[in-house]
Amino acid sequence: DWTPSKSAMIGGAGVNNAGEPPFEIRGFSLGNLVIGLGILITIASFGEYLGSSSGSDSLNVSGLGFVYGIPIFLAGAALKYAEIPPVPIFFQSPVAESLDTTVKKLGLVVPGKAYPQLQELRVTKEENGELGFMMVWQSLETPYKMWADGRRLKKYETFFGPNVNADVVKVDAEQRLVGIKLTTGPKPVVVAETPAEATA
Repeated sequence: DWTPSKSAMIGGAGVNNAGEPPFEIRGFSLGNLVIGLGILITIASFGEYLGSSSGSDSLNVSGLGFVYGIPIFLAGAALKYAEIPPVPIFFQSPVAESLDTTVKKLGLVVPGKAYPQLQELRVTKEENGELGFMMVWQSLETPYKMWADGRRLKKYETFFGPNVNADVVKVDAEQRLVGIKLTTGPKPVVVAETPAEATA
């Protein structure tokens, strides 16, 4: 079966059916190339005019060089003037933006300070067979007590839920790593100690 090449499938907008241009110019300035060509033709024709014997043929060739060399130079200068220099692009991925939004909604951002940065994800199997999932964050500006606040723990459960239990783990105090651990399944029942058990 014959399959047309990309160059054979050029549409009206100058791109092929895959949305790609037929060719690309990268790594050099087209304006500089045309300016150089114009200067070369002009100098060559000027040198031929000065170095040639007085003959009509030589004068015609050098005159032709002047006629084409100067307009080519001016066209190159126009291209160079209209050239747009490359602009550095700072791109933040949608995932990073989503994580920034998450920590902000959870109230883990100190105003005017840096956002906590997600470092790794850990998945574990708990003793009761439930699934454990921990997000480890580097929290240089947000103190640990903000992460471990009781009201915020309930917020983690509703934000990442339903049917998850949240806990906060101090992973590495020196590197300021803190983890939000989520565990599936019903909430464990906490049995209160009786006064007799507490004194025993």
